Amino acid sequence: MLRFKAVEEASKRKAVEVQAPAAKTSDYFGKYVFDRNNMRKYLSKETLKLVLNAIDKSDSLPREVANHVAAGMRMWAMEMGATHYTHWFHPLTDGTAEKHDAFVDFDGNGGMIEEFSGKLLVQQEPDASSFPSGGIRNTFEARGYTAWDPSSPAFIMKDTLCIPTIFISYTGEALDYKTPLLKSIAAVDKAATDVCRYFDENVRKVYSYLGWEQEYFLVDKALYNARPDLALTGRTLMGHDSAKNQQLEDHYFGSIPTRVAAFMRDLEYECYKLSIPVKTRHNEVAPNQFELAPIYEECNLAVDHNLLLMSVMDVVAESHGFKVLLHEKPFKGINGSGKHNNWSLGTDTGVNLLGPGKNAKENLQFIAFVSNVLMAVYRNNALLKASISSATNAHRLGANEAPPAIISIFMGSQISALLDEIEVIKGIRDIELSEKTGTRLSLNYIPEIMVDNTDRNRTSPFAFTGNRFEFRAVGSSANCAASMLALNTAVAGQLKEFKAGVDALIARGKTTEEAVFAMIQKNIRESRAVRFDGNGYSEEWKQEAEKRGLDCETRVPVIFDAYVAPRTIGLFTESGVLSERELHARNEVKWEQYTKKIQIEARVLGDLAMNHIIPVATRYQGLLLENVSRIFALYDKEKASKIAAQDLVIIEDIADHLNFIKVKTDEMVEARKTANRIENEREKALMYCEKIAPYFDEIRYHIDKLELTVDNEMWTLPKYRELLFIR
Repeated sequence: MLRFKAVEEASKRKAVEVQAPAAKTSDYFGKYVFDRNNMRKYLSKETLKLVLNAIDKSDSLPREVANHVAAGMRMWAMEMGATHYTHWFHPLTDGTAEKHDAFVDFDGNGGMIEEFSGKLLVQQEPDASSFPSGGIRNTFEARGYTAWDPSSPAFIMKDTLCIPTIFISYTGEALDYKTPLLKSIAAVDKAATDVCRYFDENVRKVYSYLGWEQEYFLVDKALYNARPDLALTGRTLMGHDSAKNQQLEDHYFGSIPTRVAAFMRDLEYECYKLSIPVKTRHNEVAPNQFELAPIYEECNLAVDHNLLLMSVMDVVAESHGFKVLLHEKPFKGINGSGKHNNWSLGTDTGVNLLGPGKNAKENLQFIAFVSNVLMAVYRNNALLKASISSATNAHRLGANEAPPAIISIFMGSQISALLDEIEVIKGIRDIELSEKTGTRLSLNYIPEIMVDNTDRNRTSPFAFTGNRFEFRAVGSSANCAASMLALNTAVAGQLKEFKAGVDALIARGKTTEEAVFAMIQKNIRESRAVRFDGNGYSEEWKQEAEKRGLDCETRVPVIFDAYVAPRTIGLFTESGVLSERELHARNEVKWEQYTKKIQIEARVLGDLAMNHIIPVATRYQGLLLENVSRIFALYDKEKASKIAAQDLVIIEDIADHLNFIKVKTDEMVEARKTANRIENEREKALMYCEKIAPYFDEIRYHIDKLELTVDNEMWTLPKYRELLFIR
């Protein structure tokens, strides 16, 4: 049997001893990255200065400089063993894309030379027709452009120099996530810098920072290959709970299994060579679930590093006999996986704008920025939810420690009390914030514990955690750029409005501090509805959130409507991040992707039900019927009826389950055919959401009941008890 062969193969996996590299991490960190250290070695001082000014000060980079950069980059890459180069970009698929070209060209004399010019570095022309565009490009219009992003350093993967780029259409529209992300970073930089100058005229630039936390599952490759649903959809479409799942919570922060520790060590080693600054690793709550997190980086670079990490994870896992699962809910009944995005703003003068200050002026600035984030999230509640919504993340939100599908903000008791006080006081007063306080246990030999000025709330999708906001609702398989560009743009728009309000009050005779304080009070008062420190899972909160006017929609295709709402269109167009045409096109892509993912799941479920489950259950039912026939042949009818009573009950139960599965699978197929005839992408996605997806749990329930009934040796698919515990 395939299942038992897979389990046997998994059980034979040998634990690999973890061996640290001979060198220190600092000796090989960035080995395969054309970072500042390598640029200093391979670029002239003049070229280096121009490139660094472009990175640090957003200065324009003269096109002629590209030839010098390309020459140095090629020399370094070839010395590192690279033979090809590629423009590495983020199409609207949540993944990355690349087309490899060799460092060669004809020399004019029948031979070949190594070639890589500034023209090839700066711009390329990949085929744009097959990438999602939402109607911006017709299938017969193939031209699109990738353009070099100097702010994210080139790196080497295997034998290929990878150059991070944007991806745009022939007519200039963004066909990727990086282009609007970069524009949103510029927008929030401009708006935040203008507000910072009320407090410090020396501020010239504000950076948005991101620290993602990547959750993931590991399963044995042999078991994965024996589960068509995992291989084709990323999640189990059927499978009864294991007797032991996560109820003991003994996996969380527990001892890392030896095989997993070896994988983690190799993963970290590969990450460090690519300058991905991973720092934290641990077991998560669910069995076979783990997490890693890096040191914070500038937002654009952090996004690139997260996408690169997901590729590296796959490669390293393969070498350890694992498969990485990044689906938000690969297993029913246990924790799903998120990608918590810790976001903050910082100035070029070294100030964290979301961290409490050391004096009254710094604290006024801190509250000003916090209150503007509150307003941005309140006013763009539906947009932020749309930015993290997908067919896969819909399974996770609101279940097993994941935040609910209602965007609210947790501020913690101390900050909430301060905001409440500021809202009602008359006139300006100094804002005092206590730093971490110490507490001692009765055990004298235990050092003093420093207590933060805010607790944490795991049911909050957007939580203040002391010096940053943690956007916890982002899905584990998502491109971080989707949520970050929405958040940056929302905050930029709000800060711009804040500054206009302050300037208007100053023009009417108020001092700068009075005007800032008045606008802070206005923000706190108007955004009160989005603040919630309680249990986000409770039914009471859902009812209360609706009363407060927060977006409570749960149907993903409808949630996407927020992208094309008048307010959102105004926000994005005024900031220059996305045009109205681009927003409508992206929604077409989102609706189409939603449909295709549900469609694939429906087809896989139907196939497994008809070709795996029903034949196996029928075969087992036949064995029981054969046994009953023999009993009736040996005994009189009365005695045989008593002996065969239990078998007869099981036979009838199997028949009932099989009948339900067959009927509902046929209905699902017909519903799918009806949906496929719909031409409007939104209507089709909604049909799949409302009419087809509900069949999944109905059919699954009866399949899972059969799993408990059918002879274990006859069941073809690896079970949860085999998938969830690494051997």
